[in-house]
Amino acid sequence: MRFPTSGPLRTNFHLILLVLTFASTAFTWASWGGRAPFGTPLFLQDGIRFATGLLLFLTVHEFGHYFAAKRHRIDVTLPFYVPSPFIGVGTLGAVIKVREAIPSRRALFDLGASGPLAGFVLAIGLAIVALVLLPPLTYLMGLPGHEELITYIQAMGGYPPTPPAGSLAPGSLVLGQTPLFSFLTGDNGHVPPMHELYHFPFLFSAWLALFFTALNLLPVGQLDGGHITYALFGPKWHLRIGRSFLLVLMASGTLGYADEILFAAQPLAPIQTLLAWLFFSALMFVFAQRLTEGSLRSTIIILTGVLTLALIEPRLPFLAETLGYSGWLLWCGLLLFFVRMQHPPVPIWEPLDRKRRLLGYLCIAIFLTCFSIQPLLIVP
Repeated sequence: MRFPTSGPLRTNFHLILLVLTFASTAFTWASWGGRAPFGTPLFLQDGIRFATGLLLFLTVHEFGHYFAAKRHRIDVTLPFYVPSPFIGVGTLGAVIKVREAIPSRRALFDLGASGPLAGFVLAIGLAIVALVLLPPLTYLMGLPGHEELITYIQAMGGYPPTPPAGSLAPGSLVLGQTPLFSFLTGDNGHVPPMHELYHFPFLFSAWLALFFTALNLLPVGQLDGGHITYALFGPKWHLRIGRSFLLVLMASGTLGYADEILFAAQPLAPIQTLLAWLFFSALMFVFAQRLTEGSLRSTIIILTGVLTLALIEPRLPFLAETLGYSGWLLWCGLLLFFVRMQHPPVPIWEPLDRKRRLLGYLCIAIFLTCFSIQPLLIVP
């Protein structure tokens, strides 16, 4: 049976997805990031707080796209929310489907920029509200595995700028600092540090909202940032910028993989080391082939570069410490095989007015101030 593309049944389907995603997000985050045992009132309360903040951001972001499309009379769906129970924070985000070709350069820009701009405004509001309503320092009292932290708070009257020795248990999440989030939170002991932030539902949802805005603004393919760079700079520079940024992500992923797998503190067995190198080399070859559209010469240059970077990582450990993040390898695969590097042309290539160009440069500034090269580090 073919599901209807419009009407009450389709609207109900979107609402059901929203409810399922809210429940999935509230339960999943509260299970691993919360401060209360499963089934207690605090467990439910914190889960609802987190889900409310994050789903509010996703909704505002997607409806920014939706209303921009309607303004240009482009046929789009309502947002599809994607629950992911027990995985990540409980959701893979939301997306609207554009059901026809985008007719013009201005429409493309408006469609690409509207979501990130709307979501960014909401994310700033979330962060401000979260900071105003920040719970007292006693909030983490009684949380298992935080004895050293609690001792520090009781002695010093504030959070430590760096984790106390032995305070980070395996599996702890350390969030990446960004210029904008650092500016909003300030440098004081009453705002939870990045290694404790994920225990605070509203503030964590604000950090995620800002970082998800940056992810959407990656200047690659048909992401929002790709739409914006294509409309601002044209197809040639869109491809150049996108490829350059993919190379940056591949380099960061290489440093992270080398530090965590190839030259880990606990060395692998010889056969495991060989398999790890073969897997990495094959993956980088496939990525380079896709990135260069099959150019053998360019593929060899890229492959040589990333293998050399992996080999020298033990001699330059500060590179992995400050720039390495193996999670970008997964993102490179998603971008290269699902988002793609090329952008379809638009039929009407009229000039952008001054207002749109300024908004485009604002989007670039938002990306630079909200992006972290090491966004989510898990303590081994």
